[in-house]
Amino acid sequence: MNEDERNNFLRRIAVGLIAGAGVAAVDNFAFGGEISPIVIVAMLLIVAGAFGTIWGVRAAVVAAIVWAWLPMAHVAKHVFRLPDTLHPNTYASILKLAVFSFVVAAIGFGLGLIMHRLVHEKAH
Repeated sequence: MNEDERNNFLRRIAVGLIAGAGVAAVDNFAFGGEISPIVIVAMLLIVAGAFGTIWGVRAAVVAAIVWAWLPMAHVAKHVFRLPDTLHPNTYASILKLAVFSFVVAAIGFGLGLIMHRLVHEKAH
């Protein structure tokens, strides 16, 4: 991996960390943490899809990082016994949230890959 590829990879990681923090912040703090799950589903679809459209397959790391923020925030709140809006606040419910949000992010990423291919086919 040359220096440009490394820098681009690190840039994508940074973008994933920032976008994931944004999604997790909205989930945990908007309206006192009482935001509709539909909003979070839409955010995951849009964010993963947008990065898939922009970077293609190389955005997989971004989509994975964005996804990981959501369950990890709930794990952290559970471990530190902080109040959480996830009910019941158990590891089993966090696992179910992780699986569901992974599927949502994967669908968004897949749709982004389709858009990426369509955009690049028309450009050639």
